[in-house]
Amino acid sequence: MTNTEVRSAAGRADAVVETDDAVYVFEFKLDGSADEALKQIDDKGYLIPYSATLTENGTPKKLVKIGANFDNEKRTLGEWKIVEAS
Repeated sequence: MTNTEVRSAAGRADAVVETDDAVYVFEFKLDGSADEALKQIDDKGYLIPYSATLTENGTPKKLVKIGANFDNEKRTLGEWKIVEAS
C-alpha cells in the first residue's frame, strides 16, 4: 500500500509505502539535502505510528527512512540516503 502526504500530529510525510514485512517513509527535498530529509522524518516523528506494526506472523515490521533531494537546476534526483530505523 502506498500513501502520499500522510498526516501526523507534527506534519506530513511525503510518502509511506507499506509492504508485508516493512514500512518505508519517504521525505523529499528540493535543493536541500538527503540529510535534511532524514532529520525531518526523525524530528516530526513520522515513523512513530508504525513502530508497533506487525507482519502476518507477529514479528515487527522493518522501519526504513528514505531521504531524497531533487536538484532543481539539473532536474534530477541529486542525492538519496536510506537508513533502517532501530
